[in-house]
Amino acid sequence: MFGEQQTRTLLGPADPVRPGTVAPPRLSAHDLIILAEAAPAPVGDRRTARPTRRLVLSAGAVVALAAAGTVVYTSDDRRVQVPHIVDQPGGADAAGPVGPVDPGSRVLVPIAYQFAESTTPAAAELRALAGRLEDAPYENSTGRYAYHSSKSWGDPLMGNGPYVMGMVSELKIWQAADGSGKQIRTELDPEFPDEASRDYWTRNPPQPNKKFPEAGGADSLPPIEIRPLPADRAGLSDLLKVEHGAGAVSKETMTVYGRYVVPRRTRAEILRVLADVPGFRWRGEVTDRVGRAGLAITFDDRVHDQQHLLIFNPKTGELTAHELVLLDPMQITSYTTLLDTTRTNTPG
Repeated sequence: MFGEQQTRTLLGPADPVRPGTVAPPRLSAHDLIILAEAAPAPVGDRRTARPTRRLVLSAGAVVALAAAGTVVYTSDDRRVQVPHIVDQPGGADAAGPVGPVDPGSRVLVPIAYQFAESTTPAAAELRALAGRLEDAPYENSTGRYAYHSSKSWGDPLMGNGPYVMGMVSELKIWQAADGSGKQIRTELDPEFPDEASRDYWTRNPPQPNKKFPEAGGADSLPPIEIRPLPADRAGLSDLLKVEHGAGAVSKETMTVYGRYVVPRRTRAEILRVLADVPGFRWRGEVTDRVGRAGLAITFDDRVHDQQHLLIFNPKTGELTAHELVLLDPMQITSYTTLLDTTRTNTPG
């Protein structure tokens, strides 16, 4: 089976994304096949009633990006690899924000770690944190709906050669145990991985997408079966896909905290599960993208030249952020920050 490099070598000058930068896949094709075969029949999943953007590519770009494994969908239409690249900006089908780009838009840099060159395994620190957890603010909240608020960047990334622009959105979702509820998505100003990209898109703003309008607004969520949150070690290990390694565990941990209102005892058990997964390194104290103090661990996926970053509340052990960073060059490619979690009887 050809890999990305062999495919791009064969394409040579005809490679439609050459010399652009394509975000590496989060999982190899082999791992994705194993993951798909091991997955049970689709069950409830927090889902977005509208897609955030449409992915529009020329035929050649589809070939190259598929070889790189940029976007893969499971049988329940859940994306397991993000961010993706939308090529050919400015065309009739270009996906992009309406209007000019603010030259003062944010340029993102990777979060600074207390221990930048750490080789210390995270296991001992994760177990210590699990043993001293305090109640979360939502611990005694009640109500029919689980409420989550989050902010995400990098779904999708728009690229023109080396110049990248990432779409930003805030999501508020209220979901009952039967899956029904409501969500509100708000599209925000784009953000950039470097100043050169911001300058380029300021000078060359993308055209409004007339064929596929911007996503956003409020949507009702119909009932759908949702898997209850397990509290035991075996159930959590299965939910977090421990058998697929630290990269898969990083993403599934984010999914768990974005879907459930996780009680303290289960938060502690999640930390202990992570402590037993090889590959996580301790990074110490950090400040997340909304100014909150946190404790960080990372996993370096050298196969795909990327790093997963997980940030936890130092008192409650809640996951507050997950980021994906390229290792060479060191550059952020996506982030999701959890802003609020609670229970309520009133959606929206």
